Amino acid sequence: MTQPAPSASDPGLIGEIIQMALSDHVSFDDIRALHGLGPDQVKALMRSHLSPGSYRSWRRRVRRFADRRASYK
Repeated sequence: MTQPAPSASDPGLIGEIIQMALSDHVSFDDIRALHGLGPDQVKALMRSHLSPGSYRSWRRRVRRFADRRASYK
């Protein structure tokens, strides 16, 4: 069972999730364990809170690392 996405009224929580998602050392599984958000929910949150160019850059980096490593995000 997943939790609903954090509300815009909690910028601290949103900021924490964004920092975790931007980190190369935190996987989507870690974010799910701490906040109950799946990869699609994290991507939607990132898309709504980052500029379009920053979001595309982040997705490109995640895909590139995932292609090189057995387990990443």
